Amino acid sequence: MTRKQGASLPAWDDEDTPEWSDEQLDRAEVRLGGAVVRPATGTLTRAGRPPLRGQAKRQVTLRLDGDVIERFRASGPGWQARINAALRKAAGLPD
Repeated sequence: MTRKQGASLPAWDDEDTPEWSDEQLDRAEVRLGGAVVRPATGTLTRAGRPPLRGQAKRQVTLRLDGDVIERFRASGPGWQARINAALRKAAGLPD
């Protein structure tokens, strides 16, 4: 039995790709055979949310009673923020 070939992608056309500036070339990472010859310099963009300024939240593992979790989850989206607010209030910390 032969396998059907899907539609092939059109050939890639680099005419739409903008030329690199001299500054971009100077900052670019250089690789030779998969090995980094010169690491990139300057500002690099990272995927994901940018770091928070000021007081950033930290991820922790915390065991809570099941009924406590269910009560907060039943209140809908934002339940984790409400747990945080309740803990801040119980600890006497400002909102």
